[in-house]
Amino acid sequence: MKSAVRRTHGPEVLGGVGGFAGLFDASEFKAYDKPLLATSTDGVGTKVAIAQAIDKHDTIGLDLVGMVVDDIVVVGAKPLFMTDYIACGKVFPERIADIVRGIAAGCAETGTALVGGETAEHPGLLGINDYDVAGAATGVVEASRVLGAERVQTGDVVLALASSGLHSNGYSLVRHIVAGAGIQYGDRAADLGVHGTTWGEALLEPTRLYTRPLLRLIADHGDRVHALSHVTGGGIAANLARVLPQGAWVEVDRSTWSPPALFRVLADLGGLDLTSTEGTWNLGVGFLAVVAAEKAEAAASALQHEGIATWQVGVVQGGALPDGAAGHGDSRRPLDSAPARRAEPQDAWAQGAKGVDGGAVRLVGTYSDQPAR
Repeated sequence: MKSAVRRTHGPEVLGGVGGFAGLFDASEFKAYDKPLLATSTDGVGTKVAIAQAIDKHDTIGLDLVGMVVDDIVVVGAKPLFMTDYIACGKVFPERIADIVRGIAAGCAETGTALVGGETAEHPGLLGINDYDVAGAATGVVEASRVLGAERVQTGDVVLALASSGLHSNGYSLVRHIVAGAGIQYGDRAADLGVHGTTWGEALLEPTRLYTRPLLRLIADHGDRVHALSHVTGGGIAANLARVLPQGAWVEVDRSTWSPPALFRVLADLGGLDLTSTEGTWNLGVGFLAVVAAEKAEAAASALQHEGIATWQVGVVQGGALPDGAAGHGDSRRPLDSAPARRAEPQDAWAQGAKGVDGGAVRLVGTYSDQPAR
């Protein structure tokens, strides 16, 4: 575990592993005119319950980095360092090492130093095999280069970046559906189109990490990348609305992609239409990029070259919403784990998500049967 952590350290990390506090040399900030620190904290939710169920713990750390570090790149910041926290009913050293090695692997992939962490036993509060993970990270961005709603303009193109699967959201609903269908996590998942994979393994597919490809995109295309959105809790519409200015709106065209088999199979098992899960699952879109129209093709090509399927899903518009519709604050509330139900397509506008008074977004059309190109 310690060797994996050390591999995330460059010369800017002082003191090594095991101190009361991690030390990071901030001399690099002298090169900035006005350096702003960006920070994020998160966990991976109930996805850990599946890791515990099949005793596979080496990918949860990657999910944690995705949830924490990929939030930092949304404002255009370069991640600097991260710390983690693991609470458990009982410390099993091999299990903790697996988790931390996964975090270290994610930190190495995103260029983030893992400078510290804590593992705490909570007997009597957590079961002997139970644990939860959380983390926090810090990055830096030049004040004049911060991405966000103030840069977005009418006519900008919205690009969708493919997810690797469920990432780390909507697992309460997933677990409810799987349990209701009588599926065991060790059962073969032939319907998911993944050869030789069990349900547990398919559901633990690690979160795709977007930080370095997006930082390269920003470096190459400068101020033509206007805003980024990490599709996490709340789904596509709610998270895109957070990075649009007031008065701006986008209709995301469902016909531009086909949600992967995992989402379709889960929805069918739960008796749900895909559209009713849009506030809960990412449905194949892990990130969104709002870019100047003249750079949309080049940006999509650059991300495709990085191995991330990328396609246009909409265009930023201004003025009155179509058909005189009015926004409904945070209208796409996620499904909970209540008994599965079939719902009609949701055509309400997502607006005011997570307390951000931004733009308005809704999904329109019908999902394609063909994967995005």
